[in-house]
Order: sequence, then C-alpha cells, then structure tokens
Amino acid sequence: MAGQVLTPQGEDFPRWYQDVVARAELAENGPVRGTMVIRPTGYAIWERIQAELDARIKAAGVENAYFPLFLPQSYLAKEAEHVEGFSPELAVVTHAGGKELEEPVVVRPTSETIIGEYMAKWVNSYRDLPLLLNQWSNVVRWEMRPRVFLRTSEFLWQEGHTAHRTQQEAAAFAERIHREVYEDFMTQVLAIPVIRGRKTAAERFAGAVNTLTLEAMMRDGKALQMGTSHELGQNFARAFNIVYLSDQGKQELAWTTSWGSSTRMIGALIMSHGDDNGLRLPPRLAPVQALVMIVKDGEGVHEAAHRLVDELRHTGIRAKLDDRVDVAFGRRAVDAELKGVPLRLEIGPRELADGKVTLVRRIMGGKDVVALDQAAALSAEALLVDHQALFDEAEVRLDLRTEDVESIDDAIAAAQKGLARIPWAKLGVEGERHLAASSITVRCLVRDDETIPVSDDDPEAYAVVGRAY
Repeated sequence: MAGQVLTPQGEDFPRWYQDVVARAELAENGPVRGTMVIRPTGYAIWERIQAELDARIKAAGVENAYFPLFLPQSYLAKEAEHVEGFSPELAVVTHAGGKELEEPVVVRPTSETIIGEYMAKWVNSYRDLPLLLNQWSNVVRWEMRPRVFLRTSEFLWQEGHTAHRTQQEAAAFAERIHREVYEDFMTQVLAIPVIRGRKTAAERFAGAVNTLTLEAMMRDGKALQMGTSHELGQNFARAFNIVYLSDQGKQELAWTTSWGSSTRMIGALIMSHGDDNGLRLPPRLAPVQALVMIVKDGEGVHEAAHRLVDELRHTGIRAKLDDRVDVAFGRRAVDAELKGVPLRLEIGPRELADGKVTLVRRIMGGKDVVALDQAAALSAEALLVDHQALFDEAEVRLDLRTEDVESIDDAIAAAQKGLARIPWAKLGVEGERHLAASSITVRCLVRDDETIPVSDDDPEAYAVVGRAY
C-alpha cells in the first residue's frame, strides 16, 4: 500500500517480521547464505542483553573464559550421541594454508567437547570443584531454512559449562541457571512471560540426560525456545576423563552441565512485543529509553534540550538527544517508533515558550504535554508503568491462547492458533510422533503446581504442544 511502512501482522506475519528487521535497521543477510550482519541498532540491543545476563551469570559464581573456534574432529567423535545429534549441522574445514589437513577441523557448533578436554586438565581434586565456566562467542550450525535472528548458520550466544562432585549438585545448578538467570532475565528485563519445563527424550539436547527449557509464545501463536539448561550426567566426563580425587581418596567421575541462550532473543523481542508500527522495546532493556527530539530551531531550544537530557540521565534514564533539524521531524519520529524507543520528548520554540515538552509513549500510545521541569520525573514513572504493561499484555495473550485438551486431535486443532496442554499420560511417545507428522512438537513437560517434572514418566505431567520456530 502507498505510504505503508510495514506489512501488517495480520496480513503476513513472516513478511512483517522481515520488514521490522530491515526498516528498524537491526540486521541484514550476510554474503554467505544463512549468515547475518547485525547493524548498530541491533547490536546495541544485544549488548544490553549481554550485560544483563552476564551480571546474573556472575552472581551465580560463574567465571568467563574463552575457547577456540576450531575443534579437532576427533573431539566430537569421543561422544557418539553428541556428534550424531549435530552431524547434519556441522561445518568442517578440510583445507587450510594451501594444503589438505591431516585431520579435518570442525567449526564449533557448541563447546562441550573442547571444554570437556580442558576441564579434564584443570580438575584433579574435589577441591577444584565446582568448576563454573561461561563463554560469550559465536557458533556455527549449518541452517537449511535461515531466518535472521531466529535460525542462522552463525549466531552469537553465551554457553555455560560446569563440573560438579555429585549428580544432585549438578542438577541443582542447572535448575538455578534456568530459574535465577534465564527466567529472571526473560520476565524481568525482556518482559516476556515464559513456560518453564522439561524437554522430552525426543527433544532434549544431544548427550544430555535432562534438558530444562523456557518457552515463549509469539504474537502469531507459535512457540519459541528462549534458553535451555542441560544436565549432562557423566556422559562427557566419561568421554573426556574428567575425574577427581574425592575427600575419601577415591577417583570419581565428575557430573557436568551446560546451558545457553543466543541472539534468538532479539527475534523473540520483535515477535513478542512488536506491532504494525515496528518494535516496542521493554524499557529495562532499551539502549535508549528516552529520546529528546528538537522539533525545530529556536532561541534557547538546544540549551533546554541538552539540560533535559542531563536531567533524564541524572534520574537514571538512558537518554539521547536528536538535534537533526535538517531531517524532517516526521521522518525522525517514524524512525524512533520503528526502533521501539519507549519515550520521546519533543521540544521546539513553542513548547519552550510555554515551559512545556510533549511526552510521547511508544508502548501505551498517546502523547501528553507536560511541564518541562517535571519531564524527567514523569518519564521515570512512565517507563515503570509501560514496562509492566508490556509484560501484562504478553501474559494475557499466553493465557488466552493456551488451551487444555484431552485428545491428540484436539491438541492439533488448538495448536493451529496457539498452545495446547494435554496430559502426558494421554499423549506419550507415540502421540508425540503423531503430532510431529502435523509439524507440531512437544515444547516441554510441566506440572499444575508449577514445579518441573522430575522424570519423563511423571504421572502428573502435562505436555505443552504447539507449532514452533
């Protein structure tokens, strides 16, 4: 349509998503199929995600490290189930330096194997445990059906890897990361309600004995896996000989975990909160929470705008000045709306003469003319209210579009518009295969008491099923 900036969600949701990524200047496709170039606007969001997650990871006692991008192919071969799970996605280097390599090199799809190799060197005694490591890096998983931020052949993420003395300690730490790091970040900062659950055997991470997941519903009713935390049992410890001398003087195998989340969360932000005008960034996450915009030149306007930016920053608000009066104001306003800036404070000669500023709210909508000397305080209040409103809106959508059913046919029907919950005892492994034929997966197993099933055979478990990205 003439003048239309974005394809409406209701008309074509995938096209709307692509439009937002492009028009909000978040990312572009890279020159190699399945890769992406993250533009400064998108990367600023990723930096905020990193900062918030990193603080929570370190609060759990984890230290950051870095491991190589290239892995000897023999490392992956040590853990058969792991390599089998990743084989279709591996990128393998066979030539380098102008000649064929003696041993092919794998571009890391994840780092369990190489970190396992070095944990075996660093762990000798029970005094060395727990060993709690995290790295921020890129990984490569060759993607057949790429979509920017959601599924790309190369993406950015963090991956945590830990080693413990007992199964109980490892399980407790995997659950702690799941709850205190991921769930807290996703609900409190991303303003996205998530479903905490356990993956079925068919869906869990290759080589894991248990995978905990956080699933979110997008505005089109599809599910998106936001982050996972894995108990690896002693599988990798056995493969890489991660052993320690216990306080009883015995050689024991360690118990390990791994956990990760990625730039997929930017895709989740877009699809959870975006509307037909573009992004709506949660205030706690937004790199710029308040944009002070000079409408037009006038005596004292620039000085007043600069003072307002300083007042906002003094209040603790991430504020920025837009004084590009040589660019049409309407164009600048649309650009800020597309990029999801939570608040705009518009000031020009007329507003300054009245001692006022126009406060525009991206999330709640609408605009108010407020006293210039009250603008900073009112902005802080608006950011708190709007952040909660964004979460509440997403939570209502999740509740309304999740249906309790008793049969597989009803689950398939419900999954066409949202999620379905069906007793796992009525679905089971055979039912899970039946759903897969309709491109519907079991996202996780949950319980009514909001605890996570302790096993795949928990008689109180419900399967949450739906179409997924």
